[in-house]
Amino acid sequence: MSQAKFLNRQALYLRPDPARVVVRPFKPATEPRDLNPTDKTRANHIVERVLALDVDTAAHQLDDVLENFNGRHRNLLETFEARADEMEDAFSAHSTFSKIQRQLVGAYFLHEYSFEAAALFNPSIVLHPDQSGAPEGGSRFILSLRGVGEGHISSLTFRSGAIAADGAVSVDPPARLASIPKVAKRIPGPYGDCVDVIFKPNEDISERVIFPITETQTNGIEDARFVEFSDGGKKTFYATYTAYSGAAIRSELLQTSDFVSFRLSPLKGSAARNKGMALFPRKINGKYAMIGRQDNENLYLIYSDDLYAWDGGQPILKPRFPWEFVQIGNCGSPIELDEGWLLLTHGVGPVRKYSIGAVLLDKRDPSKVLARSREPLVRPDPSEREGYVPNVVYTCGAIRHNDQIILPYAISDTFSNFATMKIDALLASLDRS
Repeated sequence: MSQAKFLNRQALYLRPDPARVVVRPFKPATEPRDLNPTDKTRANHIVERVLALDVDTAAHQLDDVLENFNGRHRNLLETFEARADEMEDAFSAHSTFSKIQRQLVGAYFLHEYSFEAAALFNPSIVLHPDQSGAPEGGSRFILSLRGVGEGHISSLTFRSGAIAADGAVSVDPPARLASIPKVAKRIPGPYGDCVDVIFKPNEDISERVIFPITETQTNGIEDARFVEFSDGGKKTFYATYTAYSGAAIRSELLQTSDFVSFRLSPLKGSAARNKGMALFPRKINGKYAMIGRQDNENLYLIYSDDLYAWDGGQPILKPRFPWEFVQIGNCGSPIELDEGWLLLTHGVGPVRKYSIGAVLLDKRDPSKVLARSREPLVRPDPSEREGYVPNVVYTCGAIRHNDQIILPYAISDTFSNFATMKIDALLASLDRS
């Protein structure tokens, strides 16, 4: 069966680029120290070897490192110094060392990571907080994407772009360089530590990469679902995402007002022990509201007085049509229309084929389902079905633009594209029985 007739695919393929790298801390593995508790670690040994170099040799070695890597990163000497600051314990046994030796030590404890070498997928879109330069009758946007590199470690990266008055989408080319943020502070919170990170404001947004920071995120920050949240006139961008430690998952919350500084916070409650939560863009009847999946099969509506604590919930959507018999999930935060809340969903069918559909929920009481897709809106196209995980189309969030839905979506867990849909045709396609 073909795609929905009103779906307009746009050939804006965002593909992974292994040349885009960030520099990250390198931590040597430590051998067992079961014989002598005073044995030095590998880190101590590396520091001792560097500090044993004479002045000229150390300077030559540092120059060689800079010649090799300067064009690939900003402010490398500053980065080397910052990494050396984290190695103070290894320096403590040495009475003297030069600035050059210190910078060289920092270089030995860093490595490059190609953060999107394997995949660039599962996008989410919101309006840009700065609309200067937007096309007439159009808008600027920020697109978040999940990048995957060596070891299947996921991080969060961004693109910017514009939507023309007629719905045509353009994406700004990414910057050549990329960087991870500075950890500004760690804040004890009621449900675990929060982390504040900040980028340099003069860097292009496509340079900013939020790489796993905490132990719960060790193996990935996955599938961020961004939403512009309005509360009493104040607007904040939130994103629910899945933190993966390598052994366990949990939902966490990211917030920002400018996409320069971010706070990453844990969520508490039975609903937060699962993935795929999506926040409504405003409170419903005085409460925060989420769509989530707690049983690997159905979708739930969850209310809370506390943005960071989520328990309970009521099931509102169960698999009904063949394309979603295995399970259903949300594809981003609900979009408010005059007719109700438009919720994009994903369904898993035969041979674990993922497709995208939609549901219309009552605006005052989103537990009431007014209509839903009998057939998918977007399904894997024959020309797009191959990739890291075949037969998958997926999105983490769309937006409304005039009379259209702007839908970024991922293809086979490998790369991303855009589609647009007229809202009236989309709603007319939904089954109301």
